[in-house]
Amino acid sequence: MEENKKLYTLLVYSENIAGILNQITAVFTRRQVNIESLNVSASSIPGVHKYTITAWSDEDQIVKITKQIEKKIDVVKATWFTDDQLFIRETGLYKLSTELVLQNPEISRTIRRHDATMTEVNPTYVIVMKSGNTNDILSLYRSLNDFGCVLQYTRSGRIAVTRSTQEQVSEFLKQRETEHKSL
Repeated sequence: MEENKKLYTLLVYSENIAGILNQITAVFTRRQVNIESLNVSASSIPGVHKYTITAWSDEDQIVKITKQIEKKIDVVKATWFTDDQLFIRETGLYKLSTELVLQNPEISRTIRRHDATMTEVNPTYVIVMKSGNTNDILSLYRSLNDFGCVLQYTRSGRIAVTRSTQEQVSEFLKQRETEHKSL
């Protein structure tokens, strides 16, 4: 990884239109920037969806990507952030061998030490869930993997909210509505 590259998070708000995800990801592809994680869900604003996208880039490149995405007709607003500007969470799911978990009490202690939760236990496997930042999720994975008990592992994409009191797109939509009324 080049030294000037940082992990940026883009928050993109759009109408829920088929094909918009393809248009957004195509901007990254054209600039040869790999998307690290992608999460799409409804936002707190009715009819508006929120895309949380992470990518390693330099600031100049991420500014250009954000501007190109914002030019898409169905995109309401796109903004880039660094980690310190956001409240960020991910979820990790770990499928463990029940037999090994029962044989080694240190595995259960490790799960508790990492503030993870056993969400299902059956004769074949144990499902453990951990919410936190990327390092927390990976740290638990490494610890469990050292025991040789991990059958499957997955991590969600990043979800994020800004540290401001409301979604930035709310202000933008109010301003746009005011401009339309004055026309």
